[in-house]
Amino acid sequence: MDAHMSMKDQRRQEIVQLIDTKGSISFREIRDRFPTLSEVTLRGDLKQLDADHLIVRTYGGARSIRYAIGVDIPINQRIARSAAAKRAIAAKVRSLVSGNGTIFLDSGSTTTALARVLPDARYTVFTPSLSCANELASLQKVTTIMPGGTLNEESMCLEGSRAIDGISDMRFEQMFLGATAYAEGGFTCELDEQAHLKRAAMARSEEIILLMDSSKIERRGTFMICDIPDLDIVVSDGGLPQDFLKACARANVEVI
Repeated sequence: MDAHMSMKDQRRQEIVQLIDTKGSISFREIRDRFPTLSEVTLRGDLKQLDADHLIVRTYGGARSIRYAIGVDIPINQRIARSAAAKRAIAAKVRSLVSGNGTIFLDSGSTTTALARVLPDARYTVFTPSLSCANELASLQKVTTIMPGGTLNEESMCLEGSRAIDGISDMRFEQMFLGATAYAEGGFTCELDEQAHLKRAAMARSEEIILLMDSSKIERRGTFMICDIPDLDIVVSDGGLPQDFLKACARANVEVI
C-alpha cells in the first residue's frame, strides 16, 4: 500500500480488490473480512465506493463493476486503482526501455503510468492510447506515432481494423503490453477489438514485456491475449503468487 494513503483509503482499496476478485460478494463476507469495524463504517465504505463508480452496491452486498462480460472500465477509474503499484511497476520498467528504435506502448492504466516516466531520448513510441500519447506530448526528443482506428471512449484507445492495418508494415524492438486479468490459461482483456490489436503488435515485436499488478492474478477475463510462454519479461509489484512465478520459470520468462 502507498505510505501516503490513509487507513480508510487502504481499507476501501482492499474492499474493491476483494469484490473484483470474487465478482460479487455479500455484506456478511465483507463484515467477516473486517471484524473489528462497525456495520455503519463498512456500509459507508460501500456507499462511497459505489458513488466513485468503483463497485456496484446490490441488495445485501456488492458486485464488481467489471462483473458484466465484455465491459471495459473507464481509463480514469483504472488509473486511480492500485496507483502505488502502477507507479512501482513503471519505475522498474523505465530502466528496461532500450532508448533506440521503435517501441509499442499498449493502452491501459499501467502503461499510462509508464508513459509518464519514459526517458526523453531519440526513439519512437507507437501507441494506440490517447492517455499515453497525452503523457508523451511533454517529451521533446521522443517521436510519438498513433494508428488510425475507432476511438473507444472508455479506454481512450484507438481500435479496429484500421488500427491493425496501421502496424501491418512495422517492426518493434520492444512491446510494453497491458492485460486486464490472468487466470490459468492466459492473459485476457475485456474488449475483442483490443485483444486483436495486442496480438497483432506482439507478432511484430522482438521483445514482449508485460506490465501487470498482482491484483489481476486469478481473475477471469473475456478475450484471450496470450499465455505466459508468449512473453519475455513480466514486470509486477512484487506480489505475484508462487504458482504464477513457477509457471514463468518453467517458460523461461523473467520476472522483475
